[in-house]
Amino acid sequence: MTSTGTPRLDVAPGTDVAEPVQQEVTGTEMVRRATVVIHNDDVNGMDDVVHALLASVPELSVERAVEVMLTAHHHGQADVITCPLERAEMYRDRLAAHHLTATIRRE
Repeated sequence: MTSTGTPRLDVAPGTDVAEPVQQEVTGTEMVRRATVVIHNDDVNGMDDVVHALLASVPELSVERAVEVMLTAHHHGQADVITCPLERAEMYRDRLAAHHLTATIRRE
């Protein structure tokens, strides 16, 4: 790769054939993604679940947190967010600290 991030081709002297240079894998290509999933329970109230979602996953809007809570309530589980695995693990742990059952599904 050149400093501009474009692939570099080496041309052997005296030939018209360009041979590609082995490209490095960028950090974004190596990121493993995962989805945080919450599961319905008979312990936490709906308002408590929305509060826990908002406190644990800052990217969520109030509307999205309500939607996630209702989906989990009606269907037994709901996808909260898809993000890099390390961040998903952090969100799962934060939700667990709020006494919610949360798991991770690797993409």
